[in-house]
Amino acid sequence: MNKYICIHGHFYQPPRENPWLNEVELQESAAPYHDWNERISDECYARNSASRILNSDGNIIDIINNYSYISFNFGPTLLEWMQKKDPETYQAILDADKQSMKRFSGHGSALAQVYNHAIMPLANERDKHTQVIWGIYDFKQRFERAPEGMWLAETAADIPTLEVLAEYGIRFTILSPYQAKAFCKIGDKDWTDANGGSINPRRPYLCKLPSGKEIVLFFYDGPVSQGIAFEGLLSRGEDFAERLSSTFEEGTKEPQLMHIATDGETYGHHHRFGEMALSYALHHIQEEKLAQVTVYGEFMAKYPPKYEVQIIEPSSWSCAHGVERWRSNCGCNTGSHPNWNQEWRKPIREAFDWLRDEITPLYEQELTKLGADPWSTRNDYIEVIMDRSEENVTAFIKSHTSRELTQEEQVRFLKLMEMQYHALLIYTSCGWFFDEVTGIETVQDILYAARVLQLAQNLGSRDLEPEFVERLRQAKSNYRERGDAAASYMRTVKPTMIDLLRVGAHYAVASLFREQGEVMELYSYAATSEAYEYKQAGRQKLAVGRARIKSKITWEELTVTFAVLHLGDHQLFGGVREFMGTEDYERLSQALNSAFDRGYVSEVIMLLDKHFESHNYSFWHLFKDDQKKILDQVLALTMENLENDFQQLYDNNYSLISAIQTIGMQMPRPLQTTVDYIVNTRLLHEFESEQPSPQEVKRLLEEVQRMDVTLSYEDLEFALTQRVDQMMKKLQENPQDEATMNLLIELLEVVSDSKLQTDYWQAQNIAFRMQQDGYQDLKQRSEQGDQQAKAWIEKFEKLYQNLNLKV
Repeated sequence: MNKYICIHGHFYQPPRENPWLNEVELQESAAPYHDWNERISDECYARNSASRILNSDGNIIDIINNYSYISFNFGPTLLEWMQKKDPETYQAILDADKQSMKRFSGHGSALAQVYNHAIMPLANERDKHTQVIWGIYDFKQRFERAPEGMWLAETAADIPTLEVLAEYGIRFTILSPYQAKAFCKIGDKDWTDANGGSINPRRPYLCKLPSGKEIVLFFYDGPVSQGIAFEGLLSRGEDFAERLSSTFEEGTKEPQLMHIATDGETYGHHHRFGEMALSYALHHIQEEKLAQVTVYGEFMAKYPPKYEVQIIEPSSWSCAHGVERWRSNCGCNTGSHPNWNQEWRKPIREAFDWLRDEITPLYEQELTKLGADPWSTRNDYIEVIMDRSEENVTAFIKSHTSRELTQEEQVRFLKLMEMQYHALLIYTSCGWFFDEVTGIETVQDILYAARVLQLAQNLGSRDLEPEFVERLRQAKSNYRERGDAAASYMRTVKPTMIDLLRVGAHYAVASLFREQGEVMELYSYAATSEAYEYKQAGRQKLAVGRARIKSKITWEELTVTFAVLHLGDHQLFGGVREFMGTEDYERLSQALNSAFDRGYVSEVIMLLDKHFESHNYSFWHLFKDDQKKILDQVLALTMENLENDFQQLYDNNYSLISAIQTIGMQMPRPLQTTVDYIVNTRLLHEFESEQPSPQEVKRLLEEVQRMDVTLSYEDLEFALTQRVDQMMKKLQENPQDEATMNLLIELLEVVSDSKLQTDYWQAQNIAFRMQQDGYQDLKQRSEQGDQQAKAWIEKFEKLYQNLNLKV
């Protein structure tokens, strides 16, 4: 067969971590998930690792790992998050690459990516090299092999970028057909114009570089790739497969590669159940022998390029003007706000370039003083980014410096490296891609810049912040009330900045709401308690102490004295300062405790103001996730009282509510709100309970119908999904747990007739694995007369069918 199909998915999310905490903080817009990484991972990344194939009746007949059949790349920063927060999906992705090597003649599905999705033609020469070196190292550490190909952010390319790829052994990359300029047969001198996307995408092309090196380029099929987003090809897997296979040229013996490239999030996040359309298309192509599924490395090995190509430079797949989308108001945008402009892109790019160039002499000078080569050390720093254990960092410092460093010098070394790390992160492309300068993507890049500014000043630079902020004033918002990027910096970025005193303040407050241990882990910091006194009188609490705060990233540390007063709810008053000495600490402790014991709250607050001066903190200085945890604790009693009030109103007026409903009158809004609240709350309680009552759920669902209740679908479906998943995990651990199996069967039957559109994806995975692992043995024993096995088989098959699986 000379027909081949390759589907490439570019799986990527911009880094969303707080630059000081090295963690993604709570993002309310992603609710009911913690953040957008978590939401998209559940909707897309995890789904593609175990995607369903359905029969004509809609039953699941197989579950496959799509990643082992397609070509794909994952952003290194996304994989770093996934390794910590979604390890099961992360491992499935690594396993898929190994499986694909067996399927595709030793060529893996996975491609590397330039490290943090920087637009390579706009990067300076040093940054180009670091982006590629870091991307390759990250790939090797995760996939345990060298990458054959590398994905360029937005497929943005020019000849210097291709030179860097080739220099580090990258054999191919993928571009848009609109990036091809001209082609010819290798050895010929007559070039054929390929502008306007007219190049034949069915073959690989050799790009000969000025240095004498070469790299292979694959130009994906533009119309079909766009059709996935705009023609509804993912609505039906068979249509998707037919569209892919319909593009081959008939009557030619030349091997043809039909290949597409899209954002991987298309399969499940942008298009719900898109991963199922993908898995069915792959299944259909192979079953009907429409073509042979392959990956780029295998096809290139079988059919080396016979044609040579020249590219348009600089160019990309998402900007008709080259790479102007990432530095000017070129007209390319999301289309959501036709009256807006993106004049802000240029001053943001210039501000970042200015900052990068300002810190370069400081970095070179100070790292050289420590006996290290600045740029080779930065290229190697990915070894620390991927393993921040103290043992590894110590070895790295030792191997990259010509002399032994003092503890203070080690801190300085790490601060210099972190300054460069964040100076690279500021160029993450999403900061320019969207329409508004105060959007979360651009603000995220500015947060990285703020970390650079802070570290530079720590290291002895003049204060660069005023000039940087002044440059941001040129980046005007499309929202008049938001002003410009400078106003956004002062409003959003500046309050986010953290130093060791701020961490100490967080530790002091958090100590009131957590069990006190010797060491408290606070994201990328650790707080070691050296003294701690706690008093409580009614709702009022007082904590006084001292602790050593240490950054796990830069190793800087500070011993702080703190005191915090909690008056109940979210009313907190606290102070923190550098440790003042034992005698001063004892006097402070004695004065605060004495005033608190006497019930003089105002005196405690005055003492806090006196001893901590400008270093006063409140609830609003807590890190975002802990603010929510504490508010949840504070709100628990309030919500319980509120629920009791609603319940009483509901019970006292139930007959009246029923009568109104019976005669068809419109329910007064206060009463309808009461009914909606009570029924939704009770359902949520049942779904969140470890032992939900199917009978109570059934009664409440009947109430929904009778009282015309407006359900909070997203919250209820999320809670029910979580409960069913947890019960299935419990059953997987103990398949003979008859009570759990019966409860699951009954619960699933009760909700099956409701309007709740619950997706039992994880539960189905577990049931499918159980069916593959232990089912056949028990089935055989059942057929041989084992009554216990027979009873289990009957119940499991019922559960299996309730989960929409086919036995």
